[in-house]
Amino acid sequence: MLILICAMVSNDFKHLHIATQSASKQRLFFGVVLSHRSRLAFCRAVVTGITAGLVTAAMPLQSAQAENTPYCQQTASAIAQKEKLRIEAVKGNADAQKKYKAILVQQGDRLRNCRTQTWPQNQAIWIRLYACDAKPGVLEAVLDRIVDRGYNQVYVEAFYTGRALLPVNQNVTPWLSTLAGSGADNVDLLAQAIQKGRARGLKVYAWMFGLNFGASYARRFDRQQTLAKNGLGQTSLTANVLPGLSTDLGQLNPDEVFVDPYSPQARQDYSTLIAAIAQRKPDGILFDYIRYPRGSGSASVASKVQDLWVYGNASQQTLLQRAQNASGVELLRRFLQYGFLRADDLKETNSVKDLTTSKLAEQRPVWQGIDTARIPTNLPTAKQATLFQSELWRLAVAHAGQGVIDFVNEATGNVQNRGMATGVVFFPDGNLTIGQGYDSRLQLWDRFPATAEWHPMAYGVCGNTSCIMQQIQRVLSRAPAGVQVKPVLAGVWQKSVGNRPSLEAQMQVLYRLAPQLTTVSHFAYSWQEPGSDRDRKACTVRP
Repeated sequence: MLILICAMVSNDFKHLHIATQSASKQRLFFGVVLSHRSRLAFCRAVVTGITAGLVTAAMPLQSAQAENTPYCQQTASAIAQKEKLRIEAVKGNADAQKKYKAILVQQGDRLRNCRTQTWPQNQAIWIRLYACDAKPGVLEAVLDRIVDRGYNQVYVEAFYTGRALLPVNQNVTPWLSTLAGSGADNVDLLAQAIQKGRARGLKVYAWMFGLNFGASYARRFDRQQTLAKNGLGQTSLTANVLPGLSTDLGQLNPDEVFVDPYSPQARQDYSTLIAAIAQRKPDGILFDYIRYPRGSGSASVASKVQDLWVYGNASQQTLLQRAQNASGVELLRRFLQYGFLRADDLKETNSVKDLTTSKLAEQRPVWQGIDTARIPTNLPTAKQATLFQSELWRLAVAHAGQGVIDFVNEATGNVQNRGMATGVVFFPDGNLTIGQGYDSRLQLWDRFPATAEWHPMAYGVCGNTSCIMQQIQRVLSRAPAGVQVKPVLAGVWQKSVGNRPSLEAQMQVLYRLAPQLTTVSHFAYSWQEPGSDRDRKACTVRP
């Protein structure tokens, strides 16, 4: 299948559009412009939420008939009883073990019933596990806390910062195991989290970094050719980029290294990793970091070809193959090298081909998806060079975006072929056009597979909920019919952090904006339970 690329402009916004063409038909995808009515509804929701003071009682999160605690949290007495039984069970008390299992079932049933009567029906939380969680009773305590807070789904980080949550003796991937060197090297912590989570009525998804393969991968001599590079020859280790939000409150993710999405080696390695994670049979697999790095400062906008991450070996080779004759290849090569075309480039390219003026039509460069016949041959050569340059800029941008789309299509398809649910995690503003450029992440999420769950990370920071809801509304207005949109909110209960409103405040306004949503998730467990996270990371926690 050929990939045709075009850039289109509407009165409301500019956006990249990618078309696919077969021999028989062509299909164009157009961005959806938010209707006047939708904009008014969104504004009313935001204003209402703010002016109402974000009072919890104002929103019917639960059915009036439901005799449940707010947000389906467990009662203080039930929490204390369960914790006491857990501690005794870890010590080997047989009677406590029996009662502990019974109370897990009882609270799981209560949670399930409550969530069916409460908005949202599914409330999920994101979590990173550590080697210390392999100690007796530690993982149980973590999962109990998740249930206590009213969550019925948990997204367990199975691949991050260049490590995989796999037993060392079963790790066939090029990444280190999270548990390597911990003394619990061969514990299958992901499988345990899935089994023990389900015993508590939780659905357990595996959450994986995507194109961010980690610094350990980049240090491998045999993987250097897989790294994404910009026009300055930089990788994400050496370029001026902003790391993503960490599970550590107020921190950013370390050791981010992005690979070339066109690299066959990187794709094969990732496919191997997906297969290993899928063997643990989670309820689904979510893919994060399906984008390029975000540049810092002015580098956050890609406004010239050297800003694009298309200079990796495989990406550049694939891009040059989008030229369909010799002059097209040479002009594209020069554009990638210098960032512009001159009149002399056109003249020299033609002379290299040794063609006469009578064969002018054959001299015209041809590129995939670009109709060069629209550029008159009687224009001054300098003008033609400028027009060709504009076309090649759009080609390069769309080529970069297509790499991410192809990567995520392959990853999600890999999971769905196993009969499992899958989802894509993205930034709602990752596909914006900015002036004459584009967001450097080039995360064209509106082209992501509609068969996957969409998990937009609404992490806007403006001191209130308005920017957060705006991001969610942007996704809802562009999502194809039938797509499951499951927003991700960052924050903690009962207080604001990092200029972000409390989770109660965000949930209040989100309910008014989109009561049809059935699933909302919260980032992250470590933000809500910093003490638990800190102790488990340092392995100072007591079972």
